[in-house]
Amino acid sequence: MATAAGTRPDDDLETFRGEVKAFLKANFPDELKGKGNALRSVDGPTEENEAEKAWRVAMGSRGWGTPTWPKQYGGGGLSKKQARVLEQEMAMAGAWNPIGGMGVMMFGPTLLEYGNEAQKQEHIPPICRGEIRWCQGYSEPNAGSDLANLQTFAEDRGDHYVVNGQKTWTSGGQWADKCFCLVRTDRSDKHKGISFLLIDMDAPGVEVRPIQMISGMSPFCETFFTDVQVPKENLVGEEGQGWNIGKRLLQHERTNISGGGAAMLNAQPLSKIAKDYLGTDENGQLADADLRGRIADYEIAWNTFLLTARRAIEESKAQGGVSEISSILKNVGSKLGQQRAELLIEIMGFRGLGWEGEGFTQKELEHVRGWLFGKATTIYGGSTEIQNNIIAKRILGMLDHQ
Repeated sequence: MATAAGTRPDDDLETFRGEVKAFLKANFPDELKGKGNALRSVDGPTEENEAEKAWRVAMGSRGWGTPTWPKQYGGGGLSKKQARVLEQEMAMAGAWNPIGGMGVMMFGPTLLEYGNEAQKQEHIPPICRGEIRWCQGYSEPNAGSDLANLQTFAEDRGDHYVVNGQKTWTSGGQWADKCFCLVRTDRSDKHKGISFLLIDMDAPGVEVRPIQMISGMSPFCETFFTDVQVPKENLVGEEGQGWNIGKRLLQHERTNISGGGAAMLNAQPLSKIAKDYLGTDENGQLADADLRGRIADYEIAWNTFLLTARRAIEESKAQGGVSEISSILKNVGSKLGQQRAELLIEIMGFRGLGWEGEGFTQKELEHVRGWLFGKATTIYGGSTEIQNNIIAKRILGMLDHQ
């Protein structure tokens, strides 16, 4: 019998494990094993082949792409223990979650907390099925670290708003269907004048201009709003509540960034990759003792971080959701991700310097691009310096002295 929250009981995890095994055997194609695109979110949408689409539909129909979200909105309705079983069995099968993006990482959890019933019924099910892409309208040219300085304005016109302004670093803006956006509805108060609005990216007056990175990719854009009409029902929460809602969403973002993504959670150990590239000595160890030691230090730190992060996240959720601990996780997790990328490039040697050409495997080229893209992880979602301020003020209680 389901609980009021839509979760399933934990009385027989082994029965559930058997259900997952059977589902994976019936629905996960062997040809997709280990082929999840780690850069899909930054490369943009790739055209699904028949097998990929079938896998996404299968996961979406069960709600297992969002396993712990309420079943009444299209989620899996699983308990934490059942979600862990699902994660374990998928890893053993070489399966990957085809449903993700900002709708899952950031917007969905926030809407479940702050949205009204009509908004949840409209927006959550398509996210759970992987049918829609969301982007984030937060940063502006003069409102980056000082996000509350944003000036994009939504003028009240009775039954709708008219939005004018500019956003930047809009990840996936050129491919997104909708945008969750912080706008100003009152110029008299810096923080209380901010509201949280949902905007259709194909609405008249919305223009996106991709920004090219050093890696050659353009995963984010400048976004311009010119007299864009937005229905009043697209306001999440109340006018003036946007700053609090926006901060909550950032906690979800930072928690997800800290984990490095599903690809890193299931990534091949560096020690195994190093042996494949560099070979071993007569004892079966890497001959380079210095590199061997640094890889061991990293893998100890990474696995310790994963255990700590899992405990911290579960404790936060037990207390009502994500918290400022997300700032610590974001700082540590993003630095470890960069460390792994640097070691990986070193391990691959000259094969870690490729950009294009037949002399490199697709995986090697992805690693190089991932290494370059990873330089941004200590900046986006709130820079390391911003997280340090949050940690100092809200966790350590180190208040500013005027």
